[in-house]
Amino acid sequence: MIIKLERIKLQTKKSEEAINITPRVEEAVGDSGVKNGIVNVLTLHTSSGLLVTEGIPCLEEDILTHFSRLFPEDENYHHRRYLDYDGRLGFNADTHLKSVIGGIQCMFPIEAGAIVKGSRQTIYFMEYDGPLERTYVIQILGEG
Repeated sequence: MIIKLERIKLQTKKSEEAINITPRVEEAVGDSGVKNGIVNVLTLHTSSGLLVTEGIPCLEEDILTHFSRLFPEDENYHHRRYLDYDGRLGFNADTHLKSVIGGIQCMFPIEAGAIVKGSRQTIYFMEYDGPLERTYVIQILGEG
C-alpha cells in the first residue's frame, strides 16, 4: 500500500478567485506510483474551498457572483462582533459560509495511474478571503 501526502502552498492574487489546480493534482497522482486507489484534495483553511465543475471562465465568474449574492459581505452576521477567544473582531462570516456551502475537499478514484473524472470536470481551489498564502493537501492512497 502506498500512502502519500503532499502540502501545496498557493499565493492567491484576488479577494475572491477560482484557481484551476487540476494539472497539479494530476501531476501528483502521476508521480506517486499509485496505479489503483484514490486521491483526496483538501484545503486547510475555513475561508477557502474546493469545487469540481466545468472548467470555463464564465462559470468561474458565475459561481463567485452567486456566492456573493447568497452571502453579501455587509450582512448583519452573528460572527461580526468581538471574539473573546481570538482577541479580534470577526469580520468575514460571508467567506466562511461560502466555504461551508461550496465544500473543502474532493475525492477521485485512480485507475491505471490516472484520475478517473469526467472530461469537463475541473478541480478549483476557491479563494473567498484573499489575497493570502494558502495551503491545500493532496493525499494519494493505493497500490502500485
